[in-house]
Amino acid sequence: MSYLTLAMAKGRTADQTIKLLETAEIHFPAFNKKSRKLIFYDETDSFKLVYVKAIDVPTYVEKGAADIGIVGKDNIAEAQADVYEMMDLRFGTCQFVLAGLPNTAVDSGKKLTVASKYPAVTKAYFQKKGIPMETIKLNGSVELAPLIGLSDVIVDIVETGTTLRENGLKVIDTIEAISTRLIVNKASFATKSERIHLFLEKLNRVLEVRM
Repeated sequence: MSYLTLAMAKGRTADQTIKLLETAEIHFPAFNKKSRKLIFYDETDSFKLVYVKAIDVPTYVEKGAADIGIVGKDNIAEAQADVYEMMDLRFGTCQFVLAGLPNTAVDSGKKLTVASKYPAVTKAYFQKKGIPMETIKLNGSVELAPLIGLSDVIVDIVETGTTLRENGLKVIDTIEAISTRLIVNKASFATKSERIHLFLEKLNRVLEVRM
């Protein structure tokens, strides 16, 4: 029997993902997030876990390198991958927000410069609003951009808003609620339907108990 391949995001949600799988009685005994290994197998040789950067998970799933992916909605939205989004796992919760310095006007008709790690999400948001803009893609510390005049505003994910407040920024608009989601490759959903449904049912039972 072939493996069900599961792509799991590195980073802040990895521990919670492993705990969820273990509660569903799917164990990867060799897994250690500090290890340099990137592929792990469960005790029953039914699942293969690939441990990759969060932004790459939707691509692995879309292209069929993984049957299933567990990753934040922010990365799914940014990748715009053609996959099935099957479940909200209800952890890793945060929000996409538009933020800037106090009294920043975003609807004055002036073209805005927006700094973000998420240019696709940013473009879609401003197109929907009908506000002209250009995006500057940054990979870290986007809060700095309005402070030094690199951008008018930023689009980023926030959990508590502490970093924004400490840098004198405020939330102008909340774009979307974010949490960890489970996605499935479209071809795999057809060819491995029974096994994928059994996997989803196991996770659903765990989530129902946690509610």
